[in-house]
Order: sequence, then C-alpha cells, then structure tokens
Amino acid sequence: MVASELEDWPGVLHREGRTLCRLSRDPSESGPGPAAKGQGAVFHNPAMSGNRTRSVLLLQHCIEAGLLGEGAIYALDGLSASGLRARRWLNELPAQSAARISATMGDMDPVALEWAMRCHEEFPPEHGEGELLPHLGDLRKSVLEHGRHWVDIDPYGSPLPFLDTAIQSLAKRGVAEISATDSAALTGSSKSALLRRYGARVRTDGLAHDSGLRVLLATVARTAARHERAIEPLLSVWESHHLRVSVRVRRSVEKANEVEESLGWRVASPTVEEVSSSIQAGMHPDTELDSLPMHCMLPLTHPIDRSDKRVSGPMWIGSLGQSDAMASMTEERALGICGPSDVEDDPVGWSDRDFERERRRVARSVRHISGEAEVIDAPHLILVDDLASWLGSGSPPSPSGMVTALCETGSRAAVAHYGKPAFRTDAPWVEIARAALNLQPPI
Repeated sequence: MVASELEDWPGVLHREGRTLCRLSRDPSESGPGPAAKGQGAVFHNPAMSGNRTRSVLLLQHCIEAGLLGEGAIYALDGLSASGLRARRWLNELPAQSAARISATMGDMDPVALEWAMRCHEEFPPEHGEGELLPHLGDLRKSVLEHGRHWVDIDPYGSPLPFLDTAIQSLAKRGVAEISATDSAALTGSSKSALLRRYGARVRTDGLAHDSGLRVLLATVARTAARHERAIEPLLSVWESHHLRVSVRVRRSVEKANEVEESLGWRVASPTVEEVSSSIQAGMHPDTELDSLPMHCMLPLTHPIDRSDKRVSGPMWIGSLGQSDAMASMTEERALGICGPSDVEDDPVGWSDRDFERERRRVARSVRHISGEAEVIDAPHLILVDDLASWLGSGSPPSPSGMVTALCETGSRAAVAHYGKPAFRTDAPWVEIARAALNLQPPI
C-alpha cells in the first residue's frame, strides 16, 4: 500500500512527549477520556499518553539496571494501533539504549501498520538508532514466533485473551506490561464480569482501584505459574479509565510453586480476630486493638465467607512495585527523557505555552511515584477522606501532613500516586489515628 492509498493521509501532525506522528484526526476532538474504536482510520487514545511515557521510562530503567541482559532487546508492542508507543521507545530513549532495541509493532489492521511505518520514515529517531518492524497478524499467534524481552499488551478491553501467549513468549527473563480498560469489572462495578473473567470479588469502596490492580496481578501471577514462571511487580498504576501493571517475569519452578503465598484477601471493617490474624501473618503492623483499622489483608488460607460483602479477592497481597524502578521515575528524569524542547518554526504550530503544557503532562504522569518507592510494600493505603469519616474527625487531613507526622514517629510514609488523595505507610493503626486527630484544626 502506498501513501496515496492511505485514507486521510497525511492527516494531522501531532506531538506526544518528544515524538512527532501523524494521526487521522485531531486527538483533541476525542475529549479527555478514551476514544471509541472505529472513530478514525487509525485508532489513537490520547488518554494513554501518560501510560506511554511511563513505558519509555521503565524500559530505560530496566536497561540500566541490567534486567534485560546485555545483548539485543526484542520488544513487542502487541496491539500497536498508531504505533506511537514503539516509536516513542526508539525516539526518546538515549542512543545507547535504543541501539539495542529491535521493536516490533503488531496489529491486525494493515492500514494502521502502514500509517505507523510512514510516520517512522518521515520522523525517524533523532539519534538514528534502533530497529522498528511491522507485523500483521493476531498477537496470540505472532507473539510466539520467538522469545521477547519486552511485551506490551494494551487492548481495548480486557487483556485476558492475550495473557497466556504473552507470558509464554517471554525470554528466560523479561518484562510484561499489561493494561486493562475493563476497569468496571476489575473494580467491582460489574460483579458478574469480574467473577467470570478474574474469579474474584471487589468491594466498591475507595480502594476499589487498588484492589483491581491486585486482582489483575493475581491473574498474571497465576498465568505465569502455569508456565513455571514467577512475577515481580515493577509498577502498578491506576490512571483515568485504565489499570496498568508492569511485571518482571523469570523462569523458576520453585517460585511458581509458591504463587499462592503471594495471594490473599482484603477485608473492610475487620473484626478484632481478623486484625489479629493479619498481624500474626505479618501482613499488618502490630498495634493496639482498642481502635480497629479500616482494612486489613489476610492470607489465601484464611477461611473466608465468599458471600461476605466486606471481602475482596483473591488478590495479590505483596508489593505493588519495585523500589528501584519506581525511584527512577522522578519528574526531572521524565522531563529529561520525554519532555519536548521548544522548536522555532515548529511544524506542529505549537506555541511556547503548548510546549510547556506538554512538559507538565509528562511530569504529571510520574508525580509521587518516586516518593512512594520506599513505601510501596507498606500494608496501608489510606484515603484521607475515608480516614476522616472512619474516625469521625471532621475535615480530612492532607496526605502530606499525615506523611510528615508519621515520619516523625519513625514510620515510613509517602503520598500515594493514586487517583484519590491518599498516602501509604507502615505505621501502626494507633499512630495513624493519633496523627489524623492531632492534625484537626482547633475548634
């Protein structure tokens, strides 16, 4: 297919991060949320820009940390649509990293692949490094053609149809990034879909999106275990309409056999007995039981009444991320790698204000992630609005105020990268309650 045969070509020139592309329609016409598939010749979701930025940053961290070996890196953008993700990998990574990457864009739409390759030819990586290959076909078939070090699954809906083959396709050590836009199911709003697809239940409270991430991780972990592999979460994010987990996958029969040790339940409004069991299992800080926490975790072996509406799970009960990976995602680093620089006579026609707006968007995509790195394994994720309601204390305390107060007691705490004002901490519940009450303004 030649360019003249591409419907709507050359379309609209667009920039995301530092990468130029052509889209069949102006992304601003799609509004702030996800676009509906089929609205244009080539599907592009502007609401996923932060998702793609974090993908670039995580790939760079994994290369620097040696998690992908020392040789060539075979990466697959399995459901590529506009191809912008793979093109951003090559264009925005430093030349030394990009030179190691052979990136494949997979899609079942030949028009989308042709469109993406024309964009790549017109706007190649600034440093000239890296390889980009199109692949027409179903991800579930093409992914098994050879081992991959990096596989990205970003479907329109649930990732479940692609998980099994994606995990199988990974080399002995690799990374899988998995997006899920069926958030209504994962967060418990569509209970039947959640039970049917993921075999779990989620309470629709303020932690529903955190629970959804954990249910997704449990599903990935069990899928990996079936293939004698184990996962280590690197980053887990709820943003807008989608959930996203990034996991390191390694071959290990021993760890695969232990998968259920990382699975369990979340219980809302727990009883004294449930909190005691959580403490004994090492899932909750030792604390006085005169005042009970809002939630606690319990191991998979704990007897649960599945009809109890307080219970969510089975879910991943371990850490949602890896400290070093998250610590690398500072706003400064994001801007240094992905932030665009002002261009005179810009072909997109951006003003200084437009460039600044994009830089703010890049920085916002990683806000609080590096600060949360040292407490991502902490047992408490606490929404300040819920905390005030639980304690009957009036106005909610600020997350940063709670973090300062808890760190002064010797506990770990940080503002959470979460869609609602929240913080993570390993502080005993009694200290959390005391700090929240002490932060109330005098009457």
